[in-house]
Amino acid sequence: MADNPRTFVDVQRTVHSLHKISAIKDTLSFYDTWYEFYEQDLKLLDYQAPRLASMSLADVMPEDRDQALILDVACGTGLVAMQLQNLGFCKFHGLDGSERMLQIAQSKSVYQTLQKYIIGAEPLPLSSDTYDAVLIVGALSEGQVPCTIVTELHRVTKPGGFVCMTTRRNVSNQLYNSQLQAVIEKMEQKGLWVKVKVQEIEQWEKATSGHETKQDSTYIPGTIYIYQKSKGPELKK
Repeated sequence: MADNPRTFVDVQRTVHSLHKISAIKDTLSFYDTWYEFYEQDLKLLDYQAPRLASMSLADVMPEDRDQALILDVACGTGLVAMQLQNLGFCKFHGLDGSERMLQIAQSKSVYQTLQKYIIGAEPLPLSSDTYDAVLIVGALSEGQVPCTIVTELHRVTKPGGFVCMTTRRNVSNQLYNSQLQAVIEKMEQKGLWVKVKVQEIEQWEKATSGHETKQDSTYIPGTIYIYQKSKGPELKK
């Protein structure tokens, strides 16, 4: 990791550049160049998602955490797995589309397997009913991972297992969140899973532009979703 100090202005410029990208190939190339400053920048943003999502998952999995097999989708540099490891989880598989990010995650010696995969382009390269918990933290937003990935997260989770998802609730992500909510609720109506927790966080991360904030806050809000995959026969409606 680089020793050069970063400023919040640097982070603003980086995030604004990312938001201008629409093609997934270009997004991944961007992350391959951002890797050097990525964790520094998230600290400057006071980015809370890895810690809060990990704590939420731990709350619903109080027992046998050391035996639970966890899939970290869009794992990046491994921030989520590091938080989960501190909470007693031990077994991690990770997927990400950025080679550079995966190299950093590999260096932390937390994951048993890491795989490069463009998330959302095709079905996950994993067997159904495999994981005790599946997380996707930070990637469910406009221009990143399509919300249709949710059905794949469900597929690879064991019956009775948990899916933990996070989204930003800033202005530019409103349409995406509406589409995501529709997918989640349709799956719930079909009996594919049940809602365990939906937690709204007001101080999710610092805003990088004024129009993203609410009232006098300098932060944007976010949401944590936890759903449990149904154990019995799935209803068809």
